[in-house]
Amino acid sequence: MEWNQRCPACGEQADLEVLRESHDLLLRCPACGHVHRAPREAPPEPLRVRAIVSAGTQSRPGTIELMPDDLVEVGNLLVAEGEGDEAVGVEVSSIEVKGGGRVPRARAEEVVTLWTRVIEDVVVPVSVHRGRETRPFHQRVDGEQVFVVGEVYTFGGRRVRISHIKLRDGPVLRKEGWKTVARRIRRIYGRFERDETSFSGRR
Repeated sequence: MEWNQRCPACGEQADLEVLRESHDLLLRCPACGHVHRAPREAPPEPLRVRAIVSAGTQSRPGTIELMPDDLVEVGNLLVAEGEGDEAVGVEVSSIEVKGGGRVPRARAEEVVTLWTRVIEDVVVPVSVHRGRETRPFHQRVDGEQVFVVGEVYTFGGRRVRISHIKLRDGPVLRKEGWKTVARRIRRIYGRFERDETSFSGRR
């Protein structure tokens, strides 16, 4: 695991090696070898955004899980959840923000309601952590596609190694080699791989 920040000894902005994780982090700089401690910041909590889900002539209420800083745009593919943990892939058709207006794009924390339509495939939310930065992705896949903890996949054109998988029915898969199908996934968590330039598909 790596943590992107500036080394207090040499001033180099780099991916520092994480030697130990507890209440704080023990980090080593790859440039000068300096070892120091840094506070471990908790990632932001996701939001539950109200959604209206349309399928044909019928519409029903639901929610969509987003991070506060996620930028939502008309045309985005997301996952909407309804009663009993039912989840469907949806496409955003309209965005209602605070104040009652509708806009083509907005930050998740500004959204009051997302108007959406059902699509056939499953959309898997992915959060990739690099130091203090979290990058969100949404991957449209077949519901039976298998994802495995510890393996590398392509999300948004980037190589990502899965660190753990949150399932819709509660458990978190953390052990390398544990796997599940896309339709059971609430969110995938991972980290970027260093060498992305020569990668053209899943390993």
